[in-house]
Amino acid sequence: MTITAPAGPIGTEDPVHQPPPVPRPEGITRTRRRRRLGPGRKIRGAGLLGPLILLAAWTIGSATGALDPRVLSAPWTVFTTAGTLWDNGRLQENLLTSTERFAYGLVLGVVAGTVLALIAGLSRWGEALLDGPVQIKRSIPALALLPLLILWLGIDEEMKVITIALGVFVPVYIHLHNGLRGIDSRYAELAETVGLGHAGFVRKVVLPGALPGFLLGLRFAVTAAWLSLVVVEQINATSGIGYMMELARTYGQTDVIIVGLVLYGLLGLLSDGLVRLIQRRALSWRRTLGS
Repeated sequence: MTITAPAGPIGTEDPVHQPPPVPRPEGITRTRRRRRLGPGRKIRGAGLLGPLILLAAWTIGSATGALDPRVLSAPWTVFTTAGTLWDNGRLQENLLTSTERFAYGLVLGVVAGTVLALIAGLSRWGEALLDGPVQIKRSIPALALLPLLILWLGIDEEMKVITIALGVFVPVYIHLHNGLRGIDSRYAELAETVGLGHAGFVRKVVLPGALPGFLLGLRFAVTAAWLSLVVVEQINATSGIGYMMELARTYGQTDVIIVGLVLYGLLGLLSDGLVRLIQRRALSWRRTLGS
């Protein structure tokens, strides 16, 4: 029996015997775009959108008369008052004093919180000795200690700086300690396997692993520093933004009070933005929903 091969080159099919193309149902002519989960693309200037909306609402309310100027001064009045305070030197003098207090208290609190968190996070004995007292302090607001601090330290700059530091070190300690304890134990096992010493383990494993927690605590610390500053500057102070606001309250100068509030808000927004910028640069290796 003889088998005859089909005519034509090997690997080709007779177009006559090819199956007809399957028609696509209507409505499925294009590939559906898969919807991405998450918050979406970044918005430029998103951090300024909320404050600009508040400013617009404030301006519209003042222009239409919905906001009584005796209760809340108009934005243009506040801007004019700020210019007057700047011209006579009061604004920059008080601003410089407040910034110095903020910086000293923030640095002191961050250093104290970091040292205590490292001791408690890297040592079981350190945690047993330090974590309990810090948790007790956490439940007691720093401002509740003001009467004792005034009795012990008086009303000088030392009391104000220490009050700010007490409000700062707790969030730094809490988040850094949590970051240290949250490091995967397999990294410690890997460090032992490759022969890393204690210093190398801290430098190459502990510090990078705890950095996100530290930076998050720093954001809370910056906010706590400004909140503490607002209070301490209104207690027998002779300079600072809070003193300027307290003096304006005595004379019923609502516009000056609003200038102080706007300054506190802008300083808080700028300092938080600076920490967030450091956070993005230092943690650029992470892929998160916010990146």
